Amino acid sequence: MLTTESDIGSETEPDTGDGPRSGGGAWRRVAARAVTVSAFLFVLVALVMPDEYARLTPAAFVRVPIEGIVGVALILAAPERARRYVAVTAGALLGSLTVLKVLDIGFDAVLVRPFDLVLDWPLLRPAVEFVGGSAGRAGAVGAVVLMVALVVAVVVLMALSTLRLGRVASRHRGGAAGTAAVLGVVWVVCAAFGIRFVDGVPVASRTDAVLAYDHARQVRASLNDREEFAQAAAVDAFRDTPPGKLLTGLRGKDVVLAFVESYGRTAVESPQYAPQVGAVLDAGTRRLRDAGYSARSGWLTSPTAGGGSWLAHATLLSGLWVDNPQRYRTLVNSDRFTLNRAFHRAGSRTVALMPAITRAWPEGSFFGYDKVYDNRNLGYRGSRFSFATMPDQYTLSVLRRTELAGTDRAPVMAETALVSSHAPWASIPRLVPWEQVGDGSVFAGMGKGYDAPWPSGGRIRTEYRKSIEYTLNTLVSYVETYGDDDLVLVFLGDHEPAPLITGPDAGRDVPITIVAKDTAVLERISGWGWQDGLRPAKDSPVWPMSAFRDRFLAAFGG
Repeated sequence: MLTTESDIGSETEPDTGDGPRSGGGAWRRVAARAVTVSAFLFVLVALVMPDEYARLTPAAFVRVPIEGIVGVALILAAPERARRYVAVTAGALLGSLTVLKVLDIGFDAVLVRPFDLVLDWPLLRPAVEFVGGSAGRAGAVGAVVLMVALVVAVVVLMALSTLRLGRVASRHRGGAAGTAAVLGVVWVVCAAFGIRFVDGVPVASRTDAVLAYDHARQVRASLNDREEFAQAAAVDAFRDTPPGKLLTGLRGKDVVLAFVESYGRTAVESPQYAPQVGAVLDAGTRRLRDAGYSARSGWLTSPTAGGGSWLAHATLLSGLWVDNPQRYRTLVNSDRFTLNRAFHRAGSRTVALMPAITRAWPEGSFFGYDKVYDNRNLGYRGSRFSFATMPDQYTLSVLRRTELAGTDRAPVMAETALVSSHAPWASIPRLVPWEQVGDGSVFAGMGKGYDAPWPSGGRIRTEYRKSIEYTLNTLVSYVETYGDDDLVLVFLGDHEPAPLITGPDAGRDVPITIVAKDTAVLERISGWGWQDGLRPAKDSPVWPMSAFRDRFLAAFGG
């Protein structure tokens, strides 16, 4: 609520001039003024605070909130007995919207989208686990208790603040009404002329009203999402395809599908990263060409950004747009025909190498793997590298040693997550000679644990770039060292990193590349319009990630 501060002293006892009593009255008046000013600022900041991380600048708080003007009008218009109830209700609502706004800012900073009141609650568990990995179980429990206490405190303090401001406005009806009228005219003028000090943040603020409206619509859409997803999942052109017509263009091939963590269009095109990452991709193209390989690259649009890798994996493998936890749970409890299952039906052995999985993973049975390698059975004996439990080089080395060595075996389809480029980029391994990888002991002392501090300042962007370079170089080196005529490598990004790395408005496109020595493999995708080499062209086609499964099965089917 908005009000003037002219006669705040009327809320306290008058100064009688009687020695100590006079001094006590003065202090009470000062305290009353301080409390009222604090309440005013608390309410004002809550009303004008932008709901996007990128807009949080000091100038973005120089705004006139229409909700505050309307709030003053409602309190003045309400019957005297009802005013305190109107003020408390408005405060509790504003406090709740403020908590929601903070959640939106946090999700925007990490996942580049607002918080979903219906579907996003399961994501709080990984957040708690992330804290637990850094600060231990006690730290995680303490963080949860602190967050709950803060939520309650914001709602209660906001209600008390609006109650206090409502009382002041009621005592000074003329001044409050005049102030509200003047600010209303200012708001209309600013809105009419589109005045703003920060791009995308108009001075005529209606952030909380729009926030409430948008989330109300979101709740309705989210409640209907399960039914919409079920309708999309019911359509599957490949579910009943017989084995003899599946993936005939890849018979006898070992196909490695590698997700590169946080590898997005930004890494390839942003001036911060493109010169160095582009040089790695161009050099990799030449190195692979010298080894007899060809490559073609394009773009896919990921269903997520900043995090939520499992949503991207599920989208690519299922051919469905999986952009929230509810869709993921629905998918993994269904019988959807995944790309892994297609390879299995066509006669390949299907395996997954997931070094970041540290506990039971029942979803593995849905995707259709014959075997899952995770942190518990990959046999790594070296150092942890921040989030990454092991270097990408070790993961690929295990794939070679356990599944792709020898000739008396079935062809293999292997999916792997390469996580050395995962946030917080606090610790990056270095390549060693492949024959020295062994059980990973060679990496002992090279990395830092999960509680390694985030790089400070601009260095975090440098470390991000280096991590992408490391993984790309590792993939190229793997093909050079172990590749043969029957290897087909498909590698792609799972999502863009957080806006801290990309900047605002980065989009959700990720590169995808197919590498093969057999020219017939790439001839199958000659109509896709992809760019030759490891670096996709700026104008290469962009498909939704959910379209890849069907396009891939159609291109390589009978």
